[in-house]
Amino acid sequence: MTAPQRLTDRKRAAIIQAAIAEFRANGFDITSMDKIAATAGVSKRTVYNHFPSKEELFAEILNQLWARLTAEPETSYRPDLPLREQMRRMLMAKLQMMSDDNFLDLARVAIAATIHSPERAQNMVARMGEREESLTLWIRAAQADGRLKPVEPEFAAQQIQGMLKSFAFWPQISMGLPTLSAERQSTVVESALDMFLACHQV
Repeated sequence: MTAPQRLTDRKRAAIIQAAIAEFRANGFDITSMDKIAATAGVSKRTVYNHFPSKEELFAEILNQLWARLTAEPETSYRPDLPLREQMRRMLMAKLQMMSDDNFLDLARVAIAATIHSPERAQNMVARMGEREESLTLWIRAAQADGRLKPVEPEFAAQQIQGMLKSFAFWPQISMGLPTLSAERQSTVVESALDMFLACHQV
């Protein structure tokens, strides 16, 4: 990669980080491309060279949030391993992602903007729903193997993820609480597993 390309990439990253900061501080509607350019330390023309509109810049922020979600490792069902051990790995990966400051920043921006303009949220929510499919597929496979009760897999997946998010996502997003310590993450996961397996394991 040449030096000018690296500079372009750095400017693009600076614009995105500036946009996240401005959207968080002022919301989508009040934030201007002028202010984003000033915060990023680049010209307004440079911002528009990378992002033709504020909507496209916001879409890129949502794409980065989506990229963080999809970076979560896939875990296929293993008939030879204990259910608890397999689920623990998946849930700990989710909690670690939800404890990442960049992920939380992006989630705050996306949620704040979409509350005021629900149509912006529709595609993001649909794509996030698709992302949850990995746990749903795992549950369906465990059911087919006769190890989980035949409850609706989507419901069961949403149920256990809701338990995690009530401790490790919504309090941080809505009230600014600190992310969970490693010890607290483990406590939340083990408690969620106790409840889930007591309800659903055959």
